[in-house]
Amino acid sequence: MVIADTSVWIPFFNRPNSLEKATLDLLIDADEVMLVGVVLAELLQGCRISSERETLSDALSALPYREATPSIWMRTGDLSAQLLRKGITLPLSDLLIAALALEHDCRVYSLDAHFKKIPGLALYIPAST
Repeated sequence: MVIADTSVWIPFFNRPNSLEKATLDLLIDADEVMLVGVVLAELLQGCRISSERETLSDALSALPYREATPSIWMRTGDLSAQLLRKGITLPLSDLLIAALALEHDCRVYSLDAHFKKIPGLALYIPAST
């Protein structure tokens, strides 16, 4: 399974000819995309009108969904502390995505390079078209 970060969903919805759109279409067709709460919230915050929100909610509701449990939040805090000791500060939302991916043995598909700094995290790298 692959957790798609907000950074790839934005071009998916806004740039129909993008690599991200083509890649996510393939992953969705293969039932390989997992949605997590923080990505859902980030996407919904960008909706300007209620019809956008409804379209987005409908499109994403078919995906498998995982939410953070207390143990995931603890893992998020541990990841943050481990990176902070190395002088690396990452957004809490991305640390949460990483903790969910690690917990559920998923890869993360993101355009944000800082995910590479998270120990043990497997990244999804799309094939070039």
